[in-house]
Amino acid sequence: MTLLRSTALGFIASVAMMADIGGAAAQDIGVKNIVLVHGAWADGSGWRPIYEILKKDGYNVRIVQNPLTSLEADVAATDRVLDRMDGPAILVGHSYGGAVISEAGDHDNVAGLVYVAAFVPEVGESTFGLIPQDPNNPPPFDIGKDGFAFFKEEAYVPGFADALPAADAEFMRDSQVPISVQGGSTPLTVAAWKTKPSWYQVAKGDHVIPPDAQRQMSARAGSTVEEVEGGHLAFIANAAATAALIETAAKAAAKK
Repeated sequence: MTLLRSTALGFIASVAMMADIGGAAAQDIGVKNIVLVHGAWADGSGWRPIYEILKKDGYNVRIVQNPLTSLEADVAATDRVLDRMDGPAILVGHSYGGAVISEAGDHDNVAGLVYVAAFVPEVGESTFGLIPQDPNNPPPFDIGKDGFAFFKEEAYVPGFADALPAADAEFMRDSQVPISVQGGSTPLTVAAWKTKPSWYQVAKGDHVIPPDAQRQMSARAGSTVEEVEGGHLAFIANAAATAALIETAAKAAAKK
């Protein structure tokens, strides 16, 4: 009887210890909800490699599909996803998505912001207003009569998607989602980075948002900054580095 009782107690203790370890592991991931917001001339599928890493590491991940018809519509799409989260979330934006998360980041469920080669507008600034202006080298946009802009096909692969293998870059070029010029020109009414902690990943070879502009915007926002090699889509080419930064933000935000 004593042996049986001892064995039973040992089994119970082992189960309890395993539960404690599991609980600690769950707590180690920090903020468990991650919401990913894509930019212009792309869609949410670009987040797939990062989604898979974060899911494997225990995070609850959702991806916003921006309609790119207006800033208001994109913020509303982001809010709908945030509304469905069961607690705090890290809100991540790439490129134009940085403007979206800056405006949507005042949502009660947002615990922190991660900018990935992204625009970080101040109140009163717009995405297109932050694009460096050079009369001799205008932005490579094809703007239709309906006010929607495509990235010029001949410039997409070498300028926008040069971080990717050619076949992937060409597929993204041929499936790009145009952005409303009005949406890209709409001034922000909220700059959530003023009240929420933020992180920024600079793409050192970016031809869309110059790296120095990325550094200036992230410094103004007081973001924690890291830099990676590669162009505007380095977050896809080097998904592990971007996922690691998001996880760092999730762990740090949980302690604030």
